[in-house]
Amino acid sequence: MRLYRGTIDLQSKDHRPDFHNVTDEVKRIVDESGVRNGICVVYSHHTTCSVMTQECSHDLNFFGREYLQQDLNNIMEKLVPTCRTEGQYLHPGPEHIKFALTFPDEEPKGSLNTDAHLRSVFFGRSETIPLVDGKLSLGDFGFIYFVDWDQIRERKRVCEVQIIGE
Repeated sequence: MRLYRGTIDLQSKDHRPDFHNVTDEVKRIVDESGVRNGICVVYSHHTTCSVMTQECSHDLNFFGREYLQQDLNNIMEKLVPTCRTEGQYLHPGPEHIKFALTFPDEEPKGSLNTDAHLRSVFFGRSETIPLVDGKLSLGDFGFIYFVDWDQIRERKRVCEVQIIGE
């Protein structure tokens, strides 16, 4: 049994949900691992991010979003509206703001990302993909996306990849 870990560094941008196609980077990490059969877990420890497998839409809107990603954003905006002001959601409360301000360079508006936390709950923060003969079992149209739902500020993100098998 072999265990291998890799990471993918990402940078969010645009102050809107940011989709990163990490499929090629995950495939590279799988190749580096030497594992032929097992599982590959793609994970985000960021509580405002998700990892999902989905079809690549190929077509882009004028903002550079794949059509399927924009459709998903449109639906999420109806289900969980973007947090635009304090008090829109119960979270963050005064105790959370006090805690957040113990971190360097943090400011109260940085906690107005409740929508991102709720959206990540809908989609989850990881995907487990079988490895068969050294290849990810994604199907013909499957791609792996790391989604940063947080629209408050641009920031560095890390996508973690853990491979277990032989």
